[in-house]
Formats: sequence, C-alpha cells, structure tokens
Amino acid sequence: MGGCIGITRSRSGPIEDSSGTVSRPNSGGLRKNQSLCHETIRWKSDVPLTEGQLRSKRDEFWDTAPAFEGRKEIWDALRAAAVAAEATDFQLAQAILDGASVSVPNGYLTECYDDWGTRYQVPIYCLSAPINMVKEASGRDSPAECSEPVDGGAALALRLRLSTGGPDLDLPVCARHTIAHCKAKLHAQENISPWRQRWFYGGKLLGDKLLVEEARITAGYVVQVIVADPEPRPPS
Repeated sequence: MGGCIGITRSRSGPIEDSSGTVSRPNSGGLRKNQSLCHETIRWKSDVPLTEGQLRSKRDEFWDTAPAFEGRKEIWDALRAAAVAAEATDFQLAQAILDGASVSVPNGYLTECYDDWGTRYQVPIYCLSAPINMVKEASGRDSPAECSEPVDGGAALALRLRLSTGGPDLDLPVCARHTIAHCKAKLHAQENISPWRQRWFYGGKLLGDKLLVEEARITAGYVVQVIVADPEPRPPS
C-alpha cells in the first residue's frame, strides 16, 4: 500500500520493514503483550489518496475483515481503538483493547491477538493518514454523500461532544440524513473534514451509511465525535 517514512525514537524503538509491518526489537525474552505505543506511524502512499478515497478504503476494510477471519466484536474493538489512537487518545484506545482482551505484542495495532490466540492484522492506512494525501478538487468529500436527501424526514438536533474540547454542539439534521451527510454538515459548521470525524453513540461506532433514525439516538443524549489530527507532520 505504501512505504513507511519512519518513527525515530532510539535503538530499541519501532521499525517498519518494506512490507509495512511495524515491529519492535526484543530486549531479552519475548513478551506476550505490550502497552500500545503513544505515537503516530508516518507513511507515504504509493498512489496519493484523497480524504474521501482514504475513508472509503478504510470503510471497505472494516466492513469486510470480519467475513474472512476472527470475531466481529474484536474487529469492532480494533476499529474503535484505531480511531481513538489516531485522535491521540491513547488512554481510551488502551482501555478498549484491555476491555476486549486484545494483546499487541509489538505495541502496534498492525498485529494483534484475541484471548483465543487468533491473529488480527490492521493495515497501516487504517491507523494514520499518509503524509502525501491530496485534497479533493471540489473541497468536498463526495457529491453523493453531501447532497441533500430527497426526503429528509423529521427535523431534529443532535448534541455533539467533540474530542477537541469546548462546549457541546447542537447540529440541526433530519431523521433520514445519513451519518456521512451529518459529518458534511459539521464540516460546514466547524471546518472539520469528514474523514477526521468518527461518531460514537452508546459505545458503538456509527457508520457513514447509517441513517440518523436508524441510530436511535435519544433526544438530549450526547453523540461523541472523535476528531483526528488534520494531517500527520512529515519527519524532521
């Protein structure tokens, strides 16, 4: 998918080979588990991606991975942990992993194991954005996602709590808007690109294709919005 630019810490720090696998040298005996590393992997895509293409690629992986190997609840936990880690909320990411009994022998989500010993591999593009990501020509992620539905349904306001801090926001939407459309509205209101947003309600990740009415959000309850960094900085 792409090559790693590198994460420089020390001789005992992480290493990524040409296959995109992040590993950490052993200092003595083999450890079965390590705490999640508090750092972002920087990498460069072989083919530059737009924000929308990266999001679509991620959604495709997360939607199809459970069909091939592993347990869906573990994949859901890994997805939530990846979102939290990308937003640099490593404490939340670690709590999610611990709650699902997921071990990370190398300290990275690229290789994980559940309590049954099943191996899970998360591609690097699901963990951070490439440093050579390009902007959408239109400045929007997708006309289909941002266009107004023919029948928006009943009007309502969603209360959002952003991981960036500040007071809760009330976002006017309609019951038959998709979460992707709501992200676009939040983008217009707060200038937060949709690909940076991950919405959670009741501990569950809300997918882009989900309708607001399908999420069954109780009036007055808060939707958590994890906001990722705008873009990774190139190494110095």
